[in-house]
Amino acid sequence: MPEIDLHNLEGQKIGSLPLPKSLEGPADKAVLWQAVRMYLANQRQGTADTKTRGEVSGGGKKPWAQKHTGRARAGSIRSPLWRGGGIVFGPHPREYRYQLPAQIRRKALVESLKAKVSDQAVKAVESFEQLQPKTKALGRLLQEMKVEKGALLVTDRPSPLLVRISRNLPRVAVKPASDLNCYDVLSHHQMVVTSEGLKQLEARVSC
Repeated sequence: MPEIDLHNLEGQKIGSLPLPKSLEGPADKAVLWQAVRMYLANQRQGTADTKTRGEVSGGGKKPWAQKHTGRARAGSIRSPLWRGGGIVFGPHPREYRYQLPAQIRRKALVESLKAKVSDQAVKAVESFEQLQPKTKALGRLLQEMKVEKGALLVTDRPSPLLVRISRNLPRVAVKPASDLNCYDVLSHHQMVVTSEGLKQLEARVSC
């Protein structure tokens, strides 16, 4: 059964916490690809737009006679063949959002946690509630835990105070366990979860 290190608020290791057996073994990259593709697509605004020849202003008058000029036939200076003309097959506003089934999204969360556990990139802390409400204190804690290159802090419930003190730390984000998804897990180098947050995650991945 996999385990992760448990730390106190001084960053000292005080024990370990067992993880569900479902988080053991290699991750299914195909499921992760599907889920990450969905989350990235849902972030797109879909507002890119180009003008067709009918939308570009001007071009109502035929530039020259159809015959007897020795030049190629032309009906409008806004033809896509002309500079300043319309765009052929350009982007137009559209909706990129789509949703995978809930079962696939839950499996993707499990697989992302598997990947982090196999990389030994998951650590636990007793709780952030007694931490001094200062950015310096949180930065010192992460440094003592050897959490570098950013981290995702997973709590058992929303914590506006923790969000505020982590705001000036580079590549550090806070998320409650109930809202966690695979994209959040994979987009951070390491993950620090509270004891209660870990219990909520275990309930989500074992249901």
